[in-house]
Amino acid sequence: MKDSVRAKKHLGQHFLKDENIAKKIADTLTLEGYSKVLEIGPGMGVLTKYLIQKDIDVIAMDLDNESIAYLEKNYPEENLQIFEADFLKEELTDYFGNEPYAITGNFPYNISSQIVFKAIENRSQIPEFTGMFQKEVAQRICAKEGNKTYGILSVLTQAFFEATYLFTVKPGVFNPPPKVDSGVLRLRRKKDFSLPCDEVFFFKVVKTAFQQRRKTLRNSLKTFNLSPKLKEDTIFGLRPEQLSVAQFIELTQKLSDNAVSTHD
Repeated sequence: MKDSVRAKKHLGQHFLKDENIAKKIADTLTLEGYSKVLEIGPGMGVLTKYLIQKDIDVIAMDLDNESIAYLEKNYPEENLQIFEADFLKEELTDYFGNEPYAITGNFPYNISSQIVFKAIENRSQIPEFTGMFQKEVAQRICAKEGNKTYGILSVLTQAFFEATYLFTVKPGVFNPPPKVDSGVLRLRRKKDFSLPCDEVFFFKVVKTAFQQRRKTLRNSLKTFNLSPKLKEDTIFGLRPEQLSVAQFIELTQKLSDNAVSTHD
């Protein structure tokens, strides 16, 4: 059995080799309101090692069978379960039932946005989500309105979670080094994470608005058949990046009312 794992480009693997940063990422979890943690993409276990020192049950999930074999050999701890599985394709209740759990990891950059969207889908069981992304993606998730990086990912995440950018990680601490900086963030689910509007419609409004982000909402949301009265509302003179999450909820409510009135 090998004593190391070869990083595979097609899996987007960059193995963190800095122990201090691994410990810092493990410590981003507050461990409030849950006792189970899912680590995505554990690789050679540099972060796993610090997670299993905590009073929690850890499930580590990786697509790479070489990583799985390495972890099973080197981390026989009772509070760790290791699965060869694709997070994006798994039914997470198969692993956690209805119990709450946090997600963390040094996420493969090529699927990091999809990981966040899946966490949003499963938010009723996920009070906390931390981990390392490409810096640009981490900044986008945490961006506020008025920022040019603010977009679909920012709004949909922040509708349900408080997003905090924690620290930047330079390429040199990875093997092989990525071409970009990395960023670590924390998402903490809001106390009230239900929306006062139809959630499916909210997602549709946000995605449609940002598909033509340089246009005002009056133009980018034409497909919603805006009534002449609604078009006069000042909110439609704004561009999507100018709207806060609360304003996107308000916009969704207005469009929903408009759809009802135009079909009366």
